[in-house]
Amino acid sequence: MPDTSTLRLPADAAGIARAADLLRDGKLVAFPTETVYGLGADARDDAAVAAIYEAKGRPSFNPLIVHVPSIEHAKELVHWSGTAENIAQAFWPGPLTLVLPIREDAGISDRVTAGLSTLAVRLPAAPLARDLLTAFGGPLAGPSANRSGRISPTTADHVLSSLDGRIAAVLDGGPCPVGLESTILGLAGRPTLLRPGGISAEQLSEALGHPVMRRQEREAISAPGQTASHYAPRARMRLNAAEWREGEARLGFGDVDCDLNLSPAGDLDEAASNLFAHLHQLDAAGAEVIAVAPIPHVGAGIAINDRLSRAAAPR
Repeated sequence: MPDTSTLRLPADAAGIARAADLLRDGKLVAFPTETVYGLGADARDDAAVAAIYEAKGRPSFNPLIVHVPSIEHAKELVHWSGTAENIAQAFWPGPLTLVLPIREDAGISDRVTAGLSTLAVRLPAAPLARDLLTAFGGPLAGPSANRSGRISPTTADHVLSSLDGRIAAVLDGGPCPVGLESTILGLAGRPTLLRPGGISAEQLSEALGHPVMRRQEREAISAPGQTASHYAPRARMRLNAAEWREGEARLGFGDVDCDLNLSPAGDLDEAASNLFAHLHQLDAAGAEVIAVAPIPHVGAGIAINDRLSRAAAPR
């Protein structure tokens, strides 16, 4: 664990090269994707992966997503399938993670999979993430770059507020445009939506040619982001607030009077992009309770409500 403050690296060739060197040395480097900032470590290095769990305070039963620089790299790590190829061609690079059986010769640390026989892989779309993966030249384990269970980071400042001094560096690429973690699709059996995100179930079903199955909450954890309590601010959360109560911080949606508005126009994609940043802002202001206006449960609203329900769950 670093003994000094975390470096903030610029989003230029020198910053990328420095980040790649640190990763090759077994250090932890946060980097921006189109979804949220990931906490990167060499996925083949047991000690580096263990350092992710330590820095985040993440439970060891919670597996990690591995980011790859190309589809060809993914095929070296998992048993690829025709379905995986079709889905990857439709949505990669992008905010979609695929869970497939891990290859016996993948060379990935057992800590990444948390003892499972599958591996979660993603090819991100963010140019800076792609440049870093190419410069590093290998797979990067990359959960969200925050303390476990807390609000996910969508800026370098969010990363530093949670992990300063606990990781080597953060590659500062500005705000993440999608703002919610990737959709996770399980392909180890029947295609199953394991976590909602930027790619909707409807989009996946259209690409598959049949409806995608949905994971039931009572099922064992099979991918990141499935713990009951997750994405949580220090403040308590009150969801589906039809009216405001005195003393609450008010997080609105649509044409409502509030402290911060996810989208005054009622745009769900804009709301998703703003969700974590607004929660960070209200939490930093010292809110004891954050009341959230109802969010339509369609499209990106399904992923937003998933994150909100886990943020509001008993801790």
